[in-house]
Amino acid sequence: MANYDPRTLFMKQEAKQIQTLFSRISKPYDMLNHVFSFGIDIWWRKILVRHVASCKPALVLDLATGSGDVALMMRKAGLKVVGADFCVPMLEEARRKGFSPVIAADALQLPFTDGSFNAVTVAYGLRNFVDRPSAMGEVLRVLRPGGHFFILEFSRPWKFLRPFYNFYLETLMPWVTQKAAGEKDAYNYLASSIQAFPAQKELADLLEANGFKNVSFQNLTMGISALHMGEKPLG
Repeated sequence: MANYDPRTLFMKQEAKQIQTLFSRISKPYDMLNHVFSFGIDIWWRKILVRHVASCKPALVLDLATGSGDVALMMRKAGLKVVGADFCVPMLEEARRKGFSPVIAADALQLPFTDGSFNAVTVAYGLRNFVDRPSAMGEVLRVLRPGGHFFILEFSRPWKFLRPFYNFYLETLMPWVTQKAAGEKDAYNYLASSIQAFPAQKELADLLEANGFKNVSFQNLTMGISALHMGEKPLG
């Protein structure tokens, strides 16, 4: 009889719940993101795209592409991009907005050969991966030697801002989503996933521990968001 791994079963159940959640909020997702960030998220994504474009990658994988916002920005910047996400309704939104190709794919088991991409981006998706070290291993595998990994994610704000920020996440954001989209529970999850996500230095250490070199990060808007960068070794 095969060995029973309760952790693997739990991870699969958690991934399915996250997949279902994003399926429910696929249509209002973009609009609510802009509302909650007062439009600043568009600027954060532009910073990411500028960094990616500066590396002049021949082919980019936008992992957890969602509705394709970042992928579309990169394409407009002249980059060749493939989008991948495990939530099919989100991918349908990306197609509706005119982005392709998009592929339904699990970040923990990517359907690409080794060294397929010069750069991989993940914008506001890493916190939803149930096994981040495994996902980082997959990113490292599909990157070519010297390729770049970019992570744009909510992070740990400056200390003076945290009480106000936590109140906003825990109270105001779920209330607004309940009124606007009837999805209070979904955004309760998103708020808790933001608060539980590793701080800037912790994520940088995790990248280094999983094989990336020249790891760095840039705080955006007092640390509310952060852009992390790492490279696949040439060896």
